[in-house]
Amino acid sequence: MTNIKSGAILQPLALFQQIKKMETKYYQKPSGAFIGASWMALLIGFTAYIIGLWNAEMQLNEKGYYFTVLMFGLFAAISLQKAVRDQLEGIPVTNLYYSIAWFATILSIVLITVGLWNADITRSEKGFYAMSFILSIFAAIAVQKNTRDSRASENKSDNYQNNEHQPF
Repeated sequence: MTNIKSGAILQPLALFQQIKKMETKYYQKPSGAFIGASWMALLIGFTAYIIGLWNAEMQLNEKGYYFTVLMFGLFAAISLQKAVRDQLEGIPVTNLYYSIAWFATILSIVLITVGLWNADITRSEKGFYAMSFILSIFAAIAVQKNTRDSRASENKSDNYQNNEHQPF
């Protein structure tokens, strides 16, 4: 097999194998501590937000609004993370879906901001809801990333053990 640096013409198969080696992505399984910290952050942020809503002295429709915004935000952030990761890994993502994921994530943040800005609650409560919302969003993204990285590293090790890592 000829070296690429020598400038010699390579056989198509050898060239393809060298390109595949360059494109190989190595997935490292996230540490147990990071996985645990991500799940704890999600549990703490979500639980704090829900307990805050439960104890809040606001009308039921307001509580429903804040709960719906949290659920929408969690879904939108996870969807955005998946779309961005898919694009980075070369998995086709339509521009429409990618744009909707960004729009939904930004919209959820705008909705919580407008809702808290106009709410008749103390500034400390507004800060509490804002921080638990952002913590939940961030943690949901981290949990989804950890799940995907764990699965990718398991698939990679399974393929390696079964000798499926060979391109031919």
